[in-house]
Amino acid sequence: MSKDTDRDSQAEIEDLAKLMNQYGLEQVEISRVRGEFHRDRIKLSRLARPGAPPSAAGPVLPTPERTADPAAAVQEPSAGALDPTSHPGAVIAPMIGTVYLQAEPGAPSFVEIGSRVEEGQTLLIIEAMKTMNHIHAPHGGTVRRILVEDTSIVEYGTPLMIIE
Repeated sequence: MSKDTDRDSQAEIEDLAKLMNQYGLEQVEISRVRGEFHRDRIKLSRLARPGAPPSAAGPVLPTPERTADPAAAVQEPSAGALDPTSHPGAVIAPMIGTVYLQAEPGAPSFVEIGSRVEEGQTLLIIEAMKTMNHIHAPHGGTVRRILVEDTSIVEYGTPLMIIE
Protein backbone atom coordinates (compact mmCIF):
# COMPACT_ATOMS: atom_id res chain seq x y z
CA MET A 1 0.00 0.00 0.00
CA SER A 2 1.37 3.42 -0.89
CA LYS A 3 1.91 6.27 1.56
CA ASP A 4 -0.89 8.25 -0.15
CA THR A 5 -3.31 5.34 0.33
CA ASP A 6 -2.24 5.08 3.98
CA ARG A 7 -2.90 8.81 4.50
CA ASP A 8 -6.29 8.53 2.75
CA SER A 9 -7.24 5.59 4.96
CA GLN A 10 -6.13 7.40 8.10
CA ALA A 11 -8.10 10.52 7.09
CA GLU A 12 -11.19 8.38 6.43
CA ILE A 13 -10.90 6.73 9.85
CA GLU A 14 -10.45 10.12 11.54
CA ASP A 15 -13.57 11.42 9.74
CA LEU A 16 -15.53 8.37 10.88
CA ALA A 17 -14.34 8.88 14.47
CA LYS A 18 -15.56 12.51 14.34
CA LEU A 19 -18.96 11.34 13.08
CA MET A 20 -19.14 8.78 15.89
CA ASN A 21 -18.54 11.54 18.45
CA GLN A 22 -20.94 13.94 16.74
CA TYR A 23 -23.82 11.45 16.66
CA GLY A 24 -23.00 9.48 19.83
CA LEU A 25 -22.38 6.25 17.95
CA GLU A 26 -20.67 3.39 19.73
CA GLN A 27 -19.76 1.28 16.72
CA VAL A 28 -19.34 1.80 12.98
CA GLU A 29 -18.50 -1.00 10.58
CA ILE A 30 -17.93 -0.57 6.84
CA SER A 31 -17.17 -3.36 4.37
CA ARG A 32 -16.57 -2.87 0.69
CA VAL A 33 -15.13 -4.79 -2.22
CA ARG A 34 -12.47 -3.14 -4.36
CA GLY A 35 -11.77 -5.38 -7.31
CA GLU A 36 -11.86 -9.14 -7.46
CA PHE A 37 -9.37 -9.92 -4.70
CA HIS A 38 -9.33 -6.87 -2.45
CA ARG A 39 -11.81 -6.19 0.33
CA ASP A 40 -11.71 -3.34 2.84
CA ARG A 41 -13.20 -3.65 6.29
CA ILE A 42 -13.15 -0.79 8.76
CA LYS A 43 -14.58 -1.24 12.24
CA LEU A 44 -14.52 1.45 14.90
CA SER A 45 -15.78 0.92 18.45
CA ARG A 46 -15.95 3.43 21.24
CA LEU A 47 -14.28 2.45 24.50
CA ALA A 48 -16.57 2.36 27.51
CA ARG A 49 -16.34 5.42 29.71
CA PRO A 50 -15.62 4.73 33.39
CA GLY A 51 -18.88 4.40 35.27
CA ALA A 52 -20.95 4.08 32.08
CA PRO A 53 -23.07 0.96 31.66
CA PRO A 54 -21.81 -1.44 28.98
CA SER A 55 -23.69 -1.22 25.70
CA ALA A 56 -25.78 -4.08 24.37
CA ALA A 57 -24.03 -6.34 21.90
CA GLY A 58 -24.93 -5.54 18.33
CA PRO A 59 -26.77 -2.61 16.89
CA VAL A 60 -30.05 -1.45 18.37
CA LEU A 61 -32.84 -0.90 15.88
CA PRO A 62 -35.69 1.56 16.50
CA THR A 63 -37.77 0.76 19.57
CA PRO A 64 -40.83 2.50 21.02
CA GLU A 65 -38.68 4.65 23.32
CA ARG A 66 -36.77 5.94 20.26
CA THR A 67 -39.77 6.92 18.14
CA ALA A 68 -40.95 10.42 17.38
CA ASP A 69 -44.28 9.67 19.08
CA PRO A 70 -44.18 11.62 22.39
CA ALA A 71 -46.59 9.19 24.07
CA ALA A 72 -44.27 6.28 23.28
CA ALA A 73 -41.22 8.19 24.53
CA VAL A 74 -42.78 8.60 27.99
CA GLN A 75 -43.33 4.86 28.53
CA GLU A 76 -41.17 3.14 31.10
CA PRO A 77 -38.68 0.73 29.52
CA SER A 78 -39.65 -2.90 29.97
CA ALA A 79 -37.67 -5.24 32.20
CA GLY A 80 -34.31 -6.02 30.64
CA ALA A 81 -34.44 -3.04 28.26
CA LEU A 82 -30.99 -1.91 29.40
CA ASP A 83 -29.49 -5.40 29.21
CA PRO A 84 -31.21 -7.52 26.56
CA THR A 85 -29.38 -10.68 27.68
CA SER A 86 -31.23 -10.61 31.02
CA HIS A 87 -34.66 -10.07 29.43
CA PRO A 88 -36.83 -13.20 29.87
CA GLY A 89 -37.94 -12.99 26.23
CA ALA A 90 -34.44 -12.65 24.78
CA VAL A 91 -33.52 -14.93 21.89
CA ILE A 92 -29.79 -15.58 22.19
CA ALA A 93 -27.41 -16.60 19.39
CA PRO A 94 -26.51 -20.26 19.84
CA MET A 95 -23.39 -19.92 17.64
CA ILE A 96 -21.00 -17.57 15.89
CA GLY A 97 -21.96 -16.60 12.36
CA THR A 98 -23.56 -14.19 9.92
CA VAL A 99 -27.20 -13.22 10.49
CA TYR A 100 -29.75 -13.21 7.69
CA LEU A 101 -33.18 -11.77 8.46
CA GLN A 102 -34.73 -13.20 5.29
CA ALA A 103 -34.45 -16.48 3.38
CA GLU A 104 -32.75 -14.85 0.37
CA PRO A 105 -31.89 -11.33 -0.80
CA GLY A 106 -35.04 -9.42 -1.74
CA ALA A 107 -37.36 -11.81 0.11
CA PRO A 108 -39.49 -10.51 2.98
CA SER A 109 -38.02 -10.74 6.48
CA PHE A 110 -38.98 -13.77 8.55
CA VAL A 111 -40.29 -11.42 11.26
CA GLU A 112 -40.56 -7.69 11.93
CA ILE A 113 -41.10 -5.65 15.08
CA GLY A 114 -44.71 -6.28 16.12
CA SER A 115 -44.96 -9.68 14.39
CA ARG A 116 -46.79 -12.45 16.26
CA VAL A 117 -44.71 -15.64 16.32
CA GLU A 118 -45.44 -19.19 17.35
CA GLU A 119 -43.05 -21.48 19.18
CA GLY A 120 -40.73 -23.11 16.63
CA GLN A 121 -41.27 -20.47 13.93
CA THR A 122 -38.12 -19.40 12.04
CA LEU A 123 -36.94 -15.97 13.22
CA LEU A 124 -33.71 -15.66 11.24
CA ILE A 125 -30.82 -17.66 9.84
CA ILE A 126 -27.26 -17.77 11.13
CA GLU A 127 -24.72 -18.93 8.56
CA ALA A 128 -21.82 -20.75 10.16
CA MET A 129 -19.18 -22.60 8.14
CA LYS A 130 -21.32 -22.45 4.95
CA THR A 131 -24.27 -24.03 6.81
CA MET A 132 -27.56 -22.14 7.09
CA ASN A 133 -28.92 -22.63 10.61
CA HIS A 134 -32.55 -21.63 11.11
CA ILE A 135 -33.04 -20.00 14.52
CA HIS A 136 -36.51 -20.80 15.86
CA ALA A 137 -38.70 -18.96 18.37
CA PRO A 138 -38.24 -20.60 21.79
CA HIS A 139 -41.81 -19.54 22.68
CA GLY A 140 -44.76 -17.74 21.14
CA GLY A 141 -45.34 -14.02 21.52
CA THR A 142 -44.81 -10.68 19.83
CA VAL A 143 -41.44 -9.50 18.49
CA ARG A 144 -40.69 -6.33 20.48
CA ARG A 145 -37.11 -5.62 19.46
CA ILE A 146 -34.72 -6.82 16.78
CA LEU A 147 -31.20 -6.30 18.05
CA VAL A 148 -29.19 -7.32 14.97
CA GLU A 149 -28.98 -6.13 11.39
CA ASP A 150 -29.07 -8.27 8.29
CA THR A 151 -25.60 -9.64 7.40
CA SER A 152 -24.13 -8.63 10.77
CA ILE A 153 -21.77 -11.04 12.47
CA VAL A 154 -22.77 -12.34 15.89
CA GLU A 155 -20.97 -14.27 18.56
CA TYR A 156 -22.26 -17.02 20.80
CA GLY A 157 -24.53 -15.47 23.44
CA THR A 158 -25.36 -12.30 21.48
CA PRO A 159 -28.99 -11.24 22.04
CA LEU A 160 -30.78 -11.36 18.66
CA MET A 161 -34.30 -10.20 19.48
CA ILE A 162 -36.86 -9.83 22.25
CA ILE A 163 -40.14 -11.76 22.14
CA GLU A 164 -42.77 -10.95 24.78
